[in-house]
Amino acid sequence: MSLTRSLVDVTPLRISPLFRRLLIGRTVSVLGGFMTMVTVMFQVWDMTHSTAWTGAVGLAQALPLVVFGLFAGAWADRADRRRVYLTATVGQAACSLLLAVQGFTGHVPVAAVLLLVAAQSAFGALGGPAAGVFLPRLLPREQVAAALALQQVAGQSMMLLGPALAGVLLGWFGIGVCYLLDALSFGVAFYGAFGLPALPPEGEPSRAGMHGVLDGLRFLAGHRVVRGALLTDLAATVLSFPVSLFPLVNAERFGGDPRTLGLFLSALAVGGVAATGLSGALTRLARPGAVMLCASAAWGAALLLFGLSTSAWAGLALLVVAGAADATAVVSRTTLVQTRTPDALLGRVTAAEQIVGQAGPSLGNVRGGLLAGWTSGATALVTGGVLCVLAVAGVAATTPELRAPGTPRAPGAPATEPGGG
Repeated sequence: MSLTRSLVDVTPLRISPLFRRLLIGRTVSVLGGFMTMVTVMFQVWDMTHSTAWTGAVGLAQALPLVVFGLFAGAWADRADRRRVYLTATVGQAACSLLLAVQGFTGHVPVAAVLLLVAAQSAFGALGGPAAGVFLPRLLPREQVAAALALQQVAGQSMMLLGPALAGVLLGWFGIGVCYLLDALSFGVAFYGAFGLPALPPEGEPSRAGMHGVLDGLRFLAGHRVVRGALLTDLAATVLSFPVSLFPLVNAERFGGDPRTLGLFLSALAVGGVAATGLSGALTRLARPGAVMLCASAAWGAALLLFGLSTSAWAGLALLVVAGAADATAVVSRTTLVQTRTPDALLGRVTAAEQIVGQAGPSLGNVRGGLLAGWTSGATALVTGGVLCVLAVAGVAATTPELRAPGTPRAPGAPATEPGGG
């Protein structure tokens, strides 16, 4: 196999000017988001010196997504998704501007900062389901996986760059400038989506309120492939998410060296960037279900071995493998969701995927922390890895459709890009 075919497939960038603009806007916005994440944590800690308050930042980010996500998905399935996304982007930018104002002026209660963070997260809960329909509507079916891989490698790269850049800018200019740059990044995201054609739902629009939400849940319960994809993600995150264990494992195995601890998360990101950068062969394979199952099992196995490792370098290498497996699983899972879901339901299903992606790691961190408190960090990692592999094997055994080749297009999804210029 040639190196060219192994590299991430850039065909979507060549054939779709609309996708190029979207990717640029999304990448800049993700960079701003990671900068704001670090800035908020820094500001809240500086204001309170309380881990309870810094923990509340995560709650402020997660709760709106969980509470409003499915309703936002139902709304996206009733309206022009382009307009919904643009509205959400303006709302997020406004929240960042208000954060910048309070950052420049100071003397704002910490609760007000968290309220703005929660409001921005609520707008994100609205925009995410709308954006979930963009790629299946703008690209041919066989290019959706490649486009998702391009988004993933850009996002992973920003995860490496964003926190480091935020640290430098915080030291030079303070919190107000970081928040202002995030607001400007949403402007780039707005520009990226502004040229899209109208994207109303194809097929019967969602019913209003709870009826539309329940219709989406009934689809999730009845569609074996999409349900299996989300269950696999839950198995990987709830049963084996490792981040809360890193400080304890670092203390138990590696002498509590802060340099080692800092490298743990970086190793996951490096693996993610490497895997998506070399994803060409997998995205051309057109077997996203099988790839997702193998990658999710590899994630669990790598974390199991990390729990057994006594060498810092071997441990970091295993985390690189885990990060690569996670990124591969994410691209494959999202490909399944976006190509197997009818367009009229895609907003709600994307919202459910977002909720799983947010809640799963949080629950996994709680599970790992509690089990490590009763046993040890290594035990929590090993048992989590074993349970993850077993759960993924169970999903594979009970959902043979996931192992089948091909990614049939969901009913109603067009095969060509509308409005491309």
